[in-house]
Amino acid sequence: MGGLTVSSPQLKRKNFTWLYFLLPSIAIMLVFFIYPILLTFFYSFTNLALTGEAAKELKFVGLSNYTHMFQDPTVRVSIWNTLVFLIGSAVIGQQVLGFLIALLMKHKKKVFRRVIGTVVLAGWVTPEIVCALCLYSFFGDDGTLNAIITFFGVSPITWLYTVPMLTVILANIWHGTAFSMLVFQAALDDVPNEIEEAAVVDGASRLQILFRITIPYIKDTITTNMMLVTLQTLGVFGLIYAMTGGGPGTATTTLPIFMYNQAFVNYQLGYGTAISLLLLLIGIVLSLFYIRSLKE
Repeated sequence: MGGLTVSSPQLKRKNFTWLYFLLPSIAIMLVFFIYPILLTFFYSFTNLALTGEAAKELKFVGLSNYTHMFQDPTVRVSIWNTLVFLIGSAVIGQQVLGFLIALLMKHKKKVFRRVIGTVVLAGWVTPEIVCALCLYSFFGDDGTLNAIITFFGVSPITWLYTVPMLTVILANIWHGTAFSMLVFQAALDDVPNEIEEAAVVDGASRLQILFRITIPYIKDTITTNMMLVTLQTLGVFGLIYAMTGGGPGTATTTLPIFMYNQAFVNYQLGYGTAISLLLLLIGIVLSLFYIRSLKE
């Protein structure tokens, strides 16, 4: 029994050896994630600015930034635009379209999968600013879309002015659908063929197989992908800013656009950080909702 005894200092060293391997990750999290959030939280209670008297002396202003934010009608418009952009491009657009493309590619020949996959991936691998310029040229007054409809005798339409939100939604769908397609393609390949074949033998239709077998089988993947796409879409800035600048007026002003305008156009960094925390709060609430859905 004496040979099995381990001294207390040796036992403590063994119990905490794993901590040494986590120290680099913990340090990175503290420096690049926790510290910026705490600093942003502090600045949201100040009058931090880039110009003017506030830039000379930092003052604690309490909840005035938040009071002003919830009284600002543009904030309500930005929240609404953010939700419309989120539902249109992430929930309905990327999620549904990505799933349909992956479903259509299932059991197809490799050549077909490679061609369709390459076409869809082209939008995803294209940098966001390049994607914005391409779609701006497509929807512009003298763009490709107007050239096509003019060829069929239809009068040109000022798409970026008439339906600006629709244009940025379609642009984000084209830019991000490939991610959902790849996720769903991997999930659909894991659905056992034996279950689907047995359902066919029992007389099940394709829609019954889809809604009663395929979708329930990959529901965790659907929820996970929805969470990732939602968080990515909440932070979309360059695509909208390059195409419309948040206009015309506030028609496409989402929370990231409004935050940027307040912080770096109007130079009110304190107010801009308060808006960024509102955006962070929305992301946290949606993440908790998706995590709870995964547990259920």
